[in-house]
Amino acid sequence: MSQLEENVVANRGVSRRSVLITIAGTTLLGGCMARQSSVSRHLPSFLDEQQPEGEWPDVRVAYLRPREDYWLGWPGTAWKPREFRRDSRGMVEGFGREVKVRTDFESDPLYDEAAVAKFIASVQADKPRAVLLFPLHMNQWRNVGEIASKCGAPTIVFAPLGVCFTGHIQQISKQPGVYLASCADFDLDPVRFGLKMVRANHDIRRTRIAVLVRNESRDETLEPLGVQIRYLPRSRFPETLKTIEEADAVRQVAEEYRRAARRIVEPTHKDMINASKNYFAALKIMEEEACQGISMDCLGLVYGREIPCPPCLAWSKLLDAGIPGVCEADINAVMSNTLCCRLLDKPGFMQDPVPNTVDNTFIGAHCVCPTRLNGYHGPRETFDLRSHAESDLGVVFQVIWKPGQDVTIMQCVGPGKMILGEGKVLRNHTNPPAGGCRTSVELEIDGPPDTRDTKGFHQLFIYGRHQRDFEAYGQMYGIATEHI
Repeated sequence: MSQLEENVVANRGVSRRSVLITIAGTTLLGGCMARQSSVSRHLPSFLDEQQPEGEWPDVRVAYLRPREDYWLGWPGTAWKPREFRRDSRGMVEGFGREVKVRTDFESDPLYDEAAVAKFIASVQADKPRAVLLFPLHMNQWRNVGEIASKCGAPTIVFAPLGVCFTGHIQQISKQPGVYLASCADFDLDPVRFGLKMVRANHDIRRTRIAVLVRNESRDETLEPLGVQIRYLPRSRFPETLKTIEEADAVRQVAEEYRRAARRIVEPTHKDMINASKNYFAALKIMEEEACQGISMDCLGLVYGREIPCPPCLAWSKLLDAGIPGVCEADINAVMSNTLCCRLLDKPGFMQDPVPNTVDNTFIGAHCVCPTRLNGYHGPRETFDLRSHAESDLGVVFQVIWKPGQDVTIMQCVGPGKMILGEGKVLRNHTNPPAGGCRTSVELEIDGPPDTRDTKGFHQLFIYGRHQRDFEAYGQMYGIATEHI
């Protein structure tokens, strides 16, 4: 591990086992790094794995049920609420350890209004990061609503099949600050996702992104999302790049991608070295500024020939590790990628949108595309090494998206709004014969009826169906959502 990488680890307060970026058999960096092979990957974490549990965000957990055993009515006498409480508690505790959320259980169920009032007062005083409620009978919905309305904390509600009809949850399920899962998923995966939202919100509010643009030097927090922006002069990047030498670690990154690519089309060895140096320049700036992501006016620097090549390889490598590396100093894209990485544990592809008016489909193209589209655990998608299409300089990844793959379309439009949609991959396009950027993927999307009317620019394409996940996060944390 280079001294720069050691410093980044120390600055971020993360353990080597918190993997963000590696090459085959060698730890390379990332702000959170670990020794691993290119085929053995771990979910990245933005906390030291040795961090005391007492510093994790806390969630108060309560079960609501009548004191007496109930009879002749849903959920029915055949359903065993005591066994459910016992088994679900063990699962929730496991989820908490997994996502690093502290779960604090009430010692007894909340049997009546007096117990509910006491619970609300306790939550108001202690101010946990969230509340998790398990109503175990249909007569508990008034109490659930009372807690969600008065406790002052985001509220997760799991309603197993048998404890509600449509009318019971019509209002509370749409209430701001509430995530209600009514389903028959007794693996409790929706509860895990609820805890993950709490963790993601905690991490987003501890995330600072360096944005290099113009001659700015200031800090800003973007509410209600909560991500911090540290504006820095654009000249900082070329100045830092001059300090990066062609060391072994630089050559190792270049070799990693040379070996992993399906083919190398335009880039030369010198291009690979220059692209790798960009990566370490980005790391150095993040280390010096205590940042966990980076964006800059890259096209301006390329146009002015202030850097040898665009930072496309560096940004892709960072995204593969869960660190937002974002093109063009686009603050909406910074917010989008930060939320995507923290909530879903996978990167998104920021793209320039092009409507196909002949087939009424939707094409997204850009020269920065992560390869770990399946998530940080998952295998890389196939990619070719190409030059930056607009300048024919440097190294970018032309990533081949899987036809038939479900895709979510998402963009933060300011810190208080998201636009969302879903689609499916139809095909990839190659430049040439196509123009535009190197990674170019065409989707069939779920609306609007005419793709010329699609909202947004630089939206993310994300593997998987996650529209409802983002909607749930928006409802929990005060971010409006609408369809693209």
